[in-house]
Amino acid sequence: MLTNYIKIALRNLRKNRVFSLINITGLALGIAAFVLILEYVAYERSVNTFHKNLPTLYRLLSQNRTGDVWVDMAPAVAPLAKQQFPEVKDFCRVAEHSAGGIVSFPNGKATTTQESFREANLAYADASFFTLFTFPLVQGTATTALTQPNTVALSQSQARKYFGTAKPLGNVLMLNNQFGKTLYTVTAVYADMPQNSDLAFDAVFSLQTLANPANLNGNDWARLDSFYGTYLTTFLQLPEQPFDAKALEAKFNAFVKKTNPENDNLFLLQPAANIHLAASLSDVYRTSGSLGFVYLLSGIAGLILLIAWFNYINLSTAGALKRAKEVGVRKVIGAGQGQLIGQFLGESLLLNVLGFGLALILVISLQQGFNEFVKKDLSLNVLNANNFWLSGLGMLILGALASGGYVAFALTSFQPIQTLKGAGLSTRTSKGGWLRKTLVVAQFSASVALVIATLVLYRQLQYMQNKDLGVRLTQRIIIKRPEIGKGPFAPRTSMLENQLAQLPYVKSFCQTTIVPGNFYNFSADGITKQNPKPGDDKKNYSMGIIDDRFLKTYEIGLVAGRNFTVNEAELGWEKSGKLMVNEKAVRQLGFASAEKAVGQLINWGKPYEIVGVVKDYHHQGLQQAIDPVIFMPRRSVSDLTVQLTTDPVQGGRLPEKIAELERLYKASYPGNPFEFYFADENYNKQYQSEQQYGQVFTVASALAIFIACLGLFGLATFTTEQRTKEIGVRKVLGASVTSIVTLLSKDFLKLVLIAILIASPIAWWAMHKWLQNFEYKTDLSWWVFALSGLLAVGIAVLTVSFQSIRAALMNPVKSLKTE
Repeated sequence: MLTNYIKIALRNLRKNRVFSLINITGLALGIAAFVLILEYVAYERSVNTFHKNLPTLYRLLSQNRTGDVWVDMAPAVAPLAKQQFPEVKDFCRVAEHSAGGIVSFPNGKATTTQESFREANLAYADASFFTLFTFPLVQGTATTALTQPNTVALSQSQARKYFGTAKPLGNVLMLNNQFGKTLYTVTAVYADMPQNSDLAFDAVFSLQTLANPANLNGNDWARLDSFYGTYLTTFLQLPEQPFDAKALEAKFNAFVKKTNPENDNLFLLQPAANIHLAASLSDVYRTSGSLGFVYLLSGIAGLILLIAWFNYINLSTAGALKRAKEVGVRKVIGAGQGQLIGQFLGESLLLNVLGFGLALILVISLQQGFNEFVKKDLSLNVLNANNFWLSGLGMLILGALASGGYVAFALTSFQPIQTLKGAGLSTRTSKGGWLRKTLVVAQFSASVALVIATLVLYRQLQYMQNKDLGVRLTQRIIIKRPEIGKGPFAPRTSMLENQLAQLPYVKSFCQTTIVPGNFYNFSADGITKQNPKPGDDKKNYSMGIIDDRFLKTYEIGLVAGRNFTVNEAELGWEKSGKLMVNEKAVRQLGFASAEKAVGQLINWGKPYEIVGVVKDYHHQGLQQAIDPVIFMPRRSVSDLTVQLTTDPVQGGRLPEKIAELERLYKASYPGNPFEFYFADENYNKQYQSEQQYGQVFTVASALAIFIACLGLFGLATFTTEQRTKEIGVRKVLGASVTSIVTLLSKDFLKLVLIAILIASPIAWWAMHKWLQNFEYKTDLSWWVFALSGLLAVGIAVLTVSFQSIRAALMNPVKSLKTE
């Protein structure tokens, strides 16, 4: 019996090659997309889960009264928390963005021939780092690795990079960064931090080094006993569950309010398990990943898989009409419904298995391209995390059984007498007709909605990239600041600037600690005009340190007043007493106009004079509103911005120009690596998430439409076959090709038009809500919806017309002979 079922199933696959191919291809594409997206979701869900202490770790956050949540914490907060609250068993402070600099080797013991390395993935951390977090050591001891100041732990890759096969422990390296030149002894080597970790450092330096004022290089804000400098991520180890973190939050905030009644900030405890992806979309806590993007991808994966199964149900129930007599004969000779369901369910599962096999081939073939797209090193192995493969496989089996079960039920529901007489079996009167129409509408509704979303996404991206930012970024190269060298940098900086001024292709340059597209230096409150109103001292301002050439180099305009002078920049804001503000700051300070703000004094510890008002410009991406900014003058050795001329002769041969800039830089700052980036490329990195969204929706909409059109093509083919004689009769009676094509196409086009009417309001609502995330946004124009609808109609017409025209051109004599 089983052998016969298999033979019949294979015979039907061969007999209906077109339908089988369409079904298998549609299923394979849907399953492949589902598996690839499931890999990404599994990876995102696995981040940080390898830490053994994860259930007891919390990140300490701060929330101001406007609802903004800050990750960075002052150094003295964690020791105070452990001292005051017995619930805090231990803590670890990590400076993730303050350690970067240039590593060199004063004793010349590195096996590399390179003198120095500029490193970004460095951190300072407490001695508890390797005991609270699960980063296994391959050399050294976790409990003692960072207990002493001036010690460092290296990753295996970094140790190999610096010392080759030699033993790294005991070797000394020098870190040159904002805290000056400091020697560190290697005391441990740890296994490379895994890809699915939010903490990913090439080297971890002892935070206790900064307890010595001599190692701060004048940066008093970094003192470990300070409650003001906020630059550390703070983790607390609390008791195991069940534990009421909210109760500890309340105790913490009550203690802060008691000791400092003027402090309006609240402390929050975020479970470390939620650091990458929040517990829900409504969480106010800061995360490094995007739960919304994970949900979006999961929804798209499920949607594409559903469209593929809809296709399968559509084509299979339509094809059931061909097998109606077979079912009738089997029932007459004694076949039970259970046997028939078993046979047809087996055929359905066979199609799904073939589709799954082809899908695995597609996944393996597309894996590398998908990895480049999501910028992750993924494979099927990632599904082992949290048994994601089990849930994915369960979903595929459940969907296959549901779709196959419906098809089997539809096939076995025909009455023997009716089927043998041929009654009630036309495509338009069969009971499954309403379902097929519903599924076609559902498929195209999803496809049209995805197309609309794609167009809106790209319109918003184009709007952000083309909007006048109030700052010019093209032809600007930023060269990273020097960190190492004997003696002061100032004389060598002057020499380099004189050389740059002589180059014909250099239009302007400046050295500032802020670059458009990056953050400002810091934020501050307590800044008010004379005779402030109550609450003015609570308002925040972004602070930017610039020289007298910054505005000229980036072509940023002045609304009123003047720029800083050379003398003011050399003196700095502390000695010159001069500041500039932007238009937003003028309004927030409470001045009537930009002109009236010029010459006024503002208080920030002491009086400062406003000498100019800078025109508002978008220092950061258009997702955010323009900040109120206060600009402070200072000439310092910072990142060097070089504006190149746009002249086609002098501006050409870019590699040669960069090579000459490198030669001059290394001559001025020997031992420092020459590293640069382009200002416009750096600025556009802020739109990576929108670009990724756009790419996801482009691929998803193309795939959804393609799968839907596969089904439409199959249904059109089947309908044409069923009406072959009717077409022949119409042609004999004088019907034109156009009228026949219209006859065969209009029913399908009605369904597509209904799908457009359903999809448009849903897509409008979704995209309107998404655009609310942007402070500056494009409009939802009517033509986006019209174009999406026309595209869907055009594709549907092309899909259906291929079979319709073929049928209309067929010889009517041959059509009338067809049985």
